[in-house]
Amino acid sequence: QMYLSKMRSHAASCSKYQNYIMEGVKAVTKEPLHNTRNFPNRFTFPCPYCSEKNFDQEGLVEHCKTLHSMDAKQVVCPICASMPWGDPNYRSANFMEHLQRRHRFSYDTFVDYDADEDDMMAQVLMRSLRDK
Repeated sequence: QMYLSKMRSHAASCSKYQNYIMEGVKAVTKEPLHNTRNFPNRFTFPCPYCSEKNFDQEGLVEHCKTLHSMDAKQVVCPICASMPWGDPNYRSANFMEHLQRRHRFSYDTFVDYDADEDDMMAQVLMRSLRDK
């Protein structure tokens, strides 16, 4: 028995609890499947307005700001469409605002595309225990 207020400090120092968590992480961790035929391109994108190709994320944002800032045509965001959660049919009502709000950073920095949500949560919990 222990007070709930003492639980965090106990979990950080209890080797039995940390081993329990590690076993759980090992049980749900999967080896990523690397099938190049089904691997989506998340590194280069076409412009949805003029179809110029091979922009990285920053390049696409700059290209659109420079050449298409006044274009009101509803288009599909090629960056979002390449993501596992992306809808390749969704047309953004204001693509320029979408680019500036949603694509200020690269998702590659923060997302493991091969892990499911439960795996990512387990990894975050393990990192938080180690960072103490």
